[in-house]
Amino acid sequence: MLEKMPSPLIMTELLGQSLYEVWQALCSAIDEKYDMERLWNTGGKNWTYEYKYRRGGKTLCSLYAKSNRIGFMIIFGKEERTKFETVRDTLSKAICRQYDEAQTYHDGKWVMFEPTNTTAFEDYMKLLAIKRKPNRK
Repeated sequence: MLEKMPSPLIMTELLGQSLYEVWQALCSAIDEKYDMERLWNTGGKNWTYEYKYRRGGKTLCSLYAKSNRIGFMIIFGKEERTKFETVRDTLSKAICRQYDEAQTYHDGKWVMFEPTNTTAFEDYMKLLAIKRKPNRK
């Protein structure tokens, strides 16, 4: 875990103004529907920062940041992959393609999206609802 979370200024310098606005909008969309622990961490070898949404030891999703790029990852377990198929027809082709091309590991299918605007957020919320029902009204 990080000693201190990066400031808005640091995040703006890292991502650029428009991507930082996308980052903030995605966090707001998640916060609006989910009451979760939020943890900052280093981003490993591929990213500068990781911002994870967790509750009860289970991760809902993670956001990643590095120079001029955002990552948004959801890991789908076996049952969640079955649920995905039931909502597939309501999702955009781009979202389905990302899902289909994602690597499946022993612990689930790791799907990384790289949003550059807010157009896919409605689909992201549908994907998060597969993982966990929203717990805010």
